[in-house]
This record gives sequence, C-alpha cells and structure tokens, in this order.
Amino acid sequence: MTIQYERPVSHAAHWARRLALFSCVLFVAVVLSHRFGPLTTPHFLALAGFAAILAGVSVLLAAIGLARLWFVGARGGKASFMALLFALLPLGVAGAAAYSYFYKPALHDVTTDTAAAPPWLAEPSVDQDWLPRGGIVTPEDRAVQIEAYPGLSGRRYEGALDRVYQGVRKVAAASGITITAEDGLDNILADLEDLVVDPAKVAQSAEALGDVPIPEARPLETPLTPHVGGAGDVLLQGEWRSPVFGFRFDVVIRLREEAETTLVDMRAATRYGPHDLGMGADLVEGYLKALDAELLGIAGD
Repeated sequence: MTIQYERPVSHAAHWARRLALFSCVLFVAVVLSHRFGPLTTPHFLALAGFAAILAGVSVLLAAIGLARLWFVGARGGKASFMALLFALLPLGVAGAAAYSYFYKPALHDVTTDTAAAPPWLAEPSVDQDWLPRGGIVTPEDRAVQIEAYPGLSGRRYEGALDRVYQGVRKVAAASGITITAEDGLDNILADLEDLVVDPAKVAQSAEALGDVPIPEARPLETPLTPHVGGAGDVLLQGEWRSPVFGFRFDVVIRLREEAETTLVDMRAATRYGPHDLGMGADLVEGYLKALDAELLGIAGD
C-alpha cells in the first residue's frame, strides 16, 4: 500500500502575490499619469500611498506564506518570494519619501538670499487640495533653512550682465527649467562696439539726403510696467519638474550688477504641499554648480 503525502497549500502566499502585483502596477500607472498625464500632486500622493499600503499588506501575507512553508512545508514559497519582489518598488519609494519627510526640514520655499529673496514676477497660486500650507515664508523658516543648508548661497561672477544672462538662460534650458516670464531686460546693454558709427559715412549720407524730417515719438498709450525687483535687477521666472516623478517647482533667478561683477541669486518653491523633501535645495545647488561650469573663468569669490 502506497502512502502519498500531499503538501498543504498556503492561500496567504498566493493572495500576497496577487496583491503585490496589483500594487506595483497601480504605482507605476500613478507615476506615469503624474509625470506625463493630468494627475495632480495631491491625487498622486493619495494613490501612491494607497499602493504602498497594499504592498505592505502583501508583505504580511507573504510572511505568513513563508512561515507556513517553514513549519508545515506548505506550497507557496515562490509566490511569497514574487510578492516581496513586486512590493519592493512601492514600499521602497514610500520609505525613501518618509525618510526625507522626517529627517529633512519642513520647507517648501528655499533661496540663496535669506535676507531679501528674489521676488516672484507672478505669485504661484494653485489649489492645494488636501495639502494646505502657510502662504507666507516667515523669518523662522529662513532660519531653519540657514541651519539645514548653510552652503546654499548665491554666486558672484566677474563678468558683464549680458554675458552672465546668456549663461543663465543656457543652463536653465539644459536643466529643464522653462522660463515663463522676465523683467528688467532693459538693464542688459548692447555691446558698445556694435553701436559705433563712422562720422565720414554719416556726413556723406546727410549730404545725399538733405534735410530729413525726424518724426517725434508717439506718446505711450499705456504706462510702462514697473519693475518688480530692484532698479538694476534682471528677473527670470520659470517652472521645473523632477525627472522621474514630475514634481513641480516654481523658480526665480535674479541677476544684479554690482560694480564690475554680477551677482546671481535663486529661489525655488514646490508648487504643492508644505514640504519639498529636500528637492528644492538640491535643485538650486545643482543649477548653480552647472552655472559655475558654464561661466568657468569669470566666477568670483
């Protein structure tokens, strides 16, 4: 008489694999919809958190399946292992975000000039949904930034304003910053050599043409828009999105000519939520380092 031993089956392990696969697919779909689609950040965080919760439940079920495999030899070891692999993506991202949330300062607006930050040309305003935050940056927030990011400071270049402006625009395009508004461009003077006129040619043209009436300037129908920044400042405001998840940041860059140098300051603010998870400081530092490389040779102390 032959006795055939039938191994029990761990239903928890198989449910863990199904749940982990669903959470992984949901997380990937949410990330793609936020990065390339119309999904806003508050909805992205809610759905990504839900996917992470499902992944956490699948890990618990996978642990039960592995325990059953160890103690009674129940089938489901491969299913538990696959569940752990599928749950790794949503849980890993959620863990990294939680670490940044608790161990980095709760700031949504950082700048290289904490005493007088570059002003916005157009104040960012969006519906925060379930991510409310204070609209005004307080001196206490700036003090927290100084303590957390002491090396976040502006750059001074021994170059003309127009030369630095060209470098700022080039690095902004290379960094993925889309410039949406500018102010103070009249402070950038054209090269004086291009404006030199030969007096002999002027005299010849005057003799050939005779007396030519000079039209008067038409009065302005609307007054000029006042400068937002200082009298000699050049301001550039733009938008930036993180490469992977597509978090939106508003950016403003200020150029100020002082003596024979040009000072560049920068400000970055996350568009949603009270916490930028440290990405704002990383954005500013990365941009300024790229600007140093672009303007290599004219950077001052």
